[in-house]
Amino acid sequence: MDSPELVADCFRAMSESVSIPVTIKTRIGIDDHDSFEFFQHFIQHQYDAGCREFHIHARKAILSGLSPKENREIPPLHYDYVTRIRDAYPDCYFALNGGIKDAASAHALLNEHAGVMLGRAPYSNPYLLAELEHRIFDTPLPDRRSVVAAYRQYMETQVSSGTHVKHMLKHLLGLFSGLPGARAFRRELSTEMFRDDANLDLLERALAHVPNPSLEATA
Repeated sequence: MDSPELVADCFRAMSESVSIPVTIKTRIGIDDHDSFEFFQHFIQHQYDAGCREFHIHARKAILSGLSPKENREIPPLHYDYVTRIRDAYPDCYFALNGGIKDAASAHALLNEHAGVMLGRAPYSNPYLLAELEHRIFDTPLPDRRSVVAAYRQYMETQVSSGTHVKHMLKHLLGLFSGLPGARAFRRELSTEMFRDDANLDLLERALAHVPNPSLEATA
């Protein structure tokens, strides 16, 4: 962010080389450069370069003293910066990112922002994706048994093509987060899926730790 001209040059070069839109994801500041004016100065350079779609992690980054993990949690969120920049550039799309942990929060934020971006939350709890779709688009909320069954069909196809199950089972680790048996399910998968002889029978053994009622949909 302290080299907005360089970022703008990179944006122009990429835009001239591809036929798909090029977007920019950024923080709102770095270290002591955390004023709204600094943030807007950065956005202005990208706007002048032609960017019209931005995804804003509404925290500054502290470049010395914090780890990447700490930088995702410690700097305070400033959603107001995203609101102000949206109002300053009404012809741009600004999606809000940072600190959104559940479907209710995401849905509420969409009343004010054009879009929201979630990263760690759905990876930790992939069923959140179904809850988001249900809340935002009013689609039926699937039970977890149907999710597992559909994903198993995909895994069978990939295994037959030579993909090891560990590359796919790892995405199921958080599927039952917060429900009875979730810890045992996760432990069974995480301790066994890296074995050379691991196969999809492992999934059935892991599911045996989860009581059937917790496989059903939750509102």
